[in-house]
Amino acid sequence: MSHAEGIPFEAIRERAYDLWERHHRPEGFSIELWLMAERELRAEREAKGPPADGAAAPAPSDQGTPAT
Repeated sequence: MSHAEGIPFEAIRERAYDLWERHHRPEGFSIELWLMAERELRAEREAKGPPADGAAAPAPSDQGTPAT
């Protein structure tokens, strides 16, 4: 099951739990940490660029380049 623009629910849950632990397990911040986890994962995804369609980019061709 997916959530937040295709980010898996489990990935958000794991990141939110990690944030909760890193912030010394504060009480009453579950929504804030969940949203922070979503933002971080979305930013990481955007930094990687658009998802590839599975096809590798063709290797540059040196045809047409004069031999020396």
